[in-house]
Amino acid sequence: MKPSKSYAALKRIFDICSSGTALVLLLPVWVIAVIGIEASDRGPVFYFANRVTKDNRRFRMYKFRSMRVDNNANEKSLRPDQDRIFPFGKFMRSTKIDELPQLLNVFLGDMSVVGPRPASVDQIPITRGGENGIVSSVKAGLTSPAALYDYLYGDEIEDEAEYMDKVAPTRLALDRYYIGKQTVGYDMKMIWYTIRCILGTVRNKPEIGILEEMIDAVNGDRRALEEVKTEK
Repeated sequence: MKPSKSYAALKRIFDICSSGTALVLLLPVWVIAVIGIEASDRGPVFYFANRVTKDNRRFRMYKFRSMRVDNNANEKSLRPDQDRIFPFGKFMRSTKIDELPQLLNVFLGDMSVVGPRPASVDQIPITRGGENGIVSSVKAGLTSPAALYDYLYGDEIEDEAEYMDKVAPTRLALDRYYIGKQTVGYDMKMIWYTIRCILGTVRNKPEIGILEEMIDAVNGDRRALEEVKTEK
């Protein structure tokens, strides 16, 4: 389903207003993040990554650095190098504080609040190739069905091969699924679900119902849900 021009206009207005407001209101959190990063591991506060958005256009994505610096890091992997993540970095990742600088990307127009997560240039054949080529028809975003699935389930799996087997197929399918679900109402739902998922992580009560909904959306196998229920 191709989104209407009115939807695209409303989405851009919402992106500008929401990201601009959040940048101001969350300034104290930025200060805490900067102090925590510097106290944990001396080096750059921000991490600048080459990513792609709509039409596979490249842009520089901003993040708070949550990992120790490694100039030879492998960006072809869909999984982060767990050994490089410092303790405060793990906290930032679990609460999504590390992604707050991407509000600047949203404000500048490289990203939207809701949309498929930005793909690394090295990951284009995996995340934007073949049947997933349709994903490049929309801007990358802060959150999406695939991002929530990855947050609730994928982040628990550190092994690359296991991740590609258990998580990647459903994650990629959810990116395609979002393309056909683009409406103002669905975007608001994803934002509300994201807030619930982060609060659930903080309370150590994962939103199993949201995970189940994401799996059902693309008729994936249910082992992700069963494994999370077993672990929790």
